[in-house]
Amino acid sequence: MNKSFTLILILIVVTLKSYAQSTNDILNLLIVNKNITQEQADSLRAEAAIKQQETDANKKSFLVNASKQVQLSGYAQVRYQNLDEMGKIDGFDIRRARIDLKGSISPYWNIRFQADLAGTPKLIDAYGECKIADYVNLTIGQFKIPFSMENLASSNKLEMIDRSQVVEALVARGKDVIGNQNGRDIGVQVFGNFLKINNRSLIDYSLGIFNGSGINISDKNENKSIAGRSVVHPIKGLDLGCSFYTGVDVFGAPSSNHKRNRWGVELKYELKQLSLRSEYIQGYDSDIIRKGWYVQSGYYIIPQKLQLLLKYDTYDPNASNDNDIYTNYTIVVNYAFNNWSKVQIGYTLREEQGSSVNNNMGVIQYQIGF
Repeated sequence: MNKSFTLILILIVVTLKSYAQSTNDILNLLIVNKNITQEQADSLRAEAAIKQQETDANKKSFLVNASKQVQLSGYAQVRYQNLDEMGKIDGFDIRRARIDLKGSISPYWNIRFQADLAGTPKLIDAYGECKIADYVNLTIGQFKIPFSMENLASSNKLEMIDRSQVVEALVARGKDVIGNQNGRDIGVQVFGNFLKINNRSLIDYSLGIFNGSGINISDKNENKSIAGRSVVHPIKGLDLGCSFYTGVDVFGAPSSNHKRNRWGVELKYELKQLSLRSEYIQGYDSDIIRKGWYVQSGYYIIPQKLQLLLKYDTYDPNASNDNDIYTNYTIVVNYAFNNWSKVQIGYTLREEQGSSVNNNMGVIQYQIGF
């Protein structure tokens, strides 16, 4: 086999877009014919894997013909829960099934519509975003409130299987007094970044005014809620942030106007394969003070593929009461097939102050998307 043919085969391996088995077949042929060494073959396999990963990343969405070009993407999360708690049934469920449509209607305006088809279908996002300048932009419609790092993380990009107890309870999610609004509301916000150094902004901010009643519903009172978040990036990989929310919302039994205020601080640090995240959030629902915090660490055993995570998560639903703090210790292993499909395996050890309940939980969640 001449050197030119060998070189062509090597170039094919590096740029190959077919399956890994085809790559291995070609490399094995080159080794048998003594055109390359085993070490060179291993290096080429790694290079081909990186190329394939880059190709996969470019396939996250595709264009749809419409009055304007839009990008359509989506994902589904299939979950199996093994529940130790008495009376709870183990089993499978479709946790999320999202369809996401994004597009540009002008050089300055982007739009987004996202729906969740799992359970009762509902509209999740419906907003327009006006790009004015780096330091000031506008969002109007139904979207995530600018509060909490974990709330703002997309559900298909979460490293853990579940969000923290305090985020679920105080950021318009499953255990909030206003019900599960998926961390969203209807309103308008300004956002941007400034003080750039080496193409890296030092400060990001968001500030919005919202109904305070949640998604897919008209406002329940004349009061409006205000939420804001600011994040400082002092060095590469380090984010320090704070958030606030203030409003008078309708909840309780019987339903009436109550104070619903929150504030929080957050930290995120990433260095190579290591990540660290933590938040503290405190909220005031009428006269009840609720608070909680978490710290989470992760490490990629195989870069961008196999990740191990540990999390300590504690929540106090009423600071005036004794012996009512709930603490979760969670371990999760993630394996990513590509940028939009992965399997997550987790186990949570739960502790309660006062009367202990056997309610530990094991979860396997498979996510597939396009």
